[in-house]
Amino acid sequence: MIGVALALLLGMLAVGVPVAAVLALTGYVLSEQYAFFPMTGAAGALAWNSSHEFILIAAPMFIMMGELMHRSGVSGNLFSALTPWFARLPGRLMHTNIAASAVFSATSGSSIATAATIGTVAIPNMDKGGYNRPLFLGSIAAGGTLGILIPPSINMIIYAVLTDTSVADLYAAGMIPGILLAGLFSLIVLLLVLWRPGWGGAPIPRAGLWRARLRGLPHLVPPLGLFAIVVGSIYAGLATPTEAAALGLMATLALVAANGKLTLPMMLMAFEGTVRTTCMIMLIVIAAFFLNFVMVSIGLVQAITDAVLGLGWEPFWMLLAIIAFYLLLGCFMETLSMMIATTPIIVPVIVGLGYDPVWWGVIFVILIEAALITPPVGMNLYVVQAVRKGGGAFSDLFKGAAPFLLAMLAMIGLLLAFPELALWLPTIVNPKSG
Repeated sequence: MIGVALALLLGMLAVGVPVAAVLALTGYVLSEQYAFFPMTGAAGALAWNSSHEFILIAAPMFIMMGELMHRSGVSGNLFSALTPWFARLPGRLMHTNIAASAVFSATSGSSIATAATIGTVAIPNMDKGGYNRPLFLGSIAAGGTLGILIPPSINMIIYAVLTDTSVADLYAAGMIPGILLAGLFSLIVLLLVLWRPGWGGAPIPRAGLWRARLRGLPHLVPPLGLFAIVVGSIYAGLATPTEAAALGLMATLALVAANGKLTLPMMLMAFEGTVRTTCMIMLIVIAAFFLNFVMVSIGLVQAITDAVLGLGWEPFWMLLAIIAFYLLLGCFMETLSMMIATTPIIVPVIVGLGYDPVWWGVIFVILIEAALITPPVGMNLYVVQAVRKGGGAFSDLFKGAAPFLLAMLAMIGLLLAFPELALWLPTIVNPKSG
């Protein structure tokens, strides 16, 4: 039964069948072959039950926030405002790329949107500033991955729905690791530029730096204000995550309108981008719920859990094997598909090994981040290459992203050694989670 499921999943993915169809067809075949009664009749009810979850309403609103920020030019002002603060640090604009990605992540919830937005603003300065191309592009691709770790995160919402965990706890758990990972990215840049000073770009005049820093501060207020509205309203007990997303979207619309960018063509493009992304996500979610229902009903999830636990390995070594499996799988599978297809199978194993599902959720998101910058299917690499005007060798992205992958592995190591990095904040903001 386990072999049939794996063969169906991997076989159809290998020949390019769309992920939603792969999940639905696998569920159908398993139902017909192993179920005591036909389960396809429940597909309609499952589609409704999986898509009317209140928390899922937050996803299109966060997507819309990112679309509006991207298309209204707010991100360009953010980048310009941060640039003077890193002017004296070796690596200069590469640190700005990472910092801007971290701040923009607090409004978009999407890695691809973050990489595309920051890349559009930053790449024109790459050659002009004399930076090492691979490292500069790698800082954008890696910085973009912060969009799914620093809250609000669309992937964490989906993980919460699939595992019945608290979105608020996941958001709190991702805060400290997200900030630390951004710091590790900057540390990587700093060390490489100190080793190879020519990679860090041409010197920037120091005259007027403080004036430029102070002049740019007002442009930092909107994204940080949106973050405070969304995340602050959740932990102040004023709003659920879905209500906070609605507040954030209304505030974003007000911000765009105040900047004079709220035009009909811009809104239509933002609506189209939001609908496209939301439809893709929801189709995969519905198919995954059907597959999960079938697997639980025929005992496949329990069989997999028993088989893994029956190996007799120590929990720590089993955990390392699962992490290695995801690092390998991320090279060949699109991240959202990987998350939705494997979470219902792996999380029961993780819980069976005695680990906290919220803690694992943070590690899992970092593994998904790694998949976004590992070839041949690393989506952020393709996004940055597409944004890059004038072409250039795609191998630059591979080389430039590699050091940041090491930073992600280091962050996972820190979480393994110090689980409190993810679990301390949830116990502070929500004592019941402890």
